[in-house]
Amino acid sequence: MKNRPSNRNFNELRKIVLMNNISPYAEGSCLAKFGNTHVLCTASVDTKVPNWLRNTGQGWITAEYGMLPRSTHLRMDREVTRGKASGRTYEIQRLIGRSLRSVVNLKKLGELQIKIDCDVIQADGGTRTASISGAWVALYDSVKFLLKNGKIEENPIFDQVAAISCGIWDNSEILDLDYEEDSSAEADGNFVLTASNGMVEIQTTAEKKPINMKQFLNLLDLANIGTKTIFNIQKKALGIN
Repeated sequence: MKNRPSNRNFNELRKIVLMNNISPYAEGSCLAKFGNTHVLCTASVDTKVPNWLRNTGQGWITAEYGMLPRSTHLRMDREVTRGKASGRTYEIQRLIGRSLRSVVNLKKLGELQIKIDCDVIQADGGTRTASISGAWVALYDSVKFLLKNGKIEENPIFDQVAAISCGIWDNSEILDLDYEEDSSAEADGNFVLTASNGMVEIQTTAEKKPINMKQFLNLLDLANIGTKTIFNIQKKALGIN
């Protein structure tokens, strides 16, 4: 394999920074930096659950995702200007919501809803994985707020969840693709994993030719390496063991 554009090793993450309590108004917040991809994640508590959950004693977690107009090299119009969100946006925000709900006991949340907002400030590949990893930190902080204020009795979060991209670039498996690598990759995937070795979702796509099982398992191994590091960064951001 030739040198990666960032000069990283094949199994090396970009510099990852998760800064919690970044927003003074949200019940939970995190600025997630994966290299030059920066996403502001906030968690807002709502006392109203969706109609189909009323009087069930169960809470809900949902997510919205968006890219700021100048988060990329060329300005894009806000989706509200175009009248509706793109299919990509719907796909990503559903993925964020599913990922977070997979590690939460919604019964312990009671009839409360936590709304996650992930706004991409800068995009250099991996915006959905940065969003999921940062959103978990924001969610955790919002749960701490609920516990502190007596809104819930037990922590409903029973596991960590994080996500990372892996792909095949220059015939080699690599971890945490930036935009330059992603735009020319032979295959790319997003891996959403939990700290207890669970798999929430894996999205892997071959761009030029099918990948084989050995390559896929190599990508999964890289994803495990990457998410283990992210789990530690999440805990450090929150000050938990």
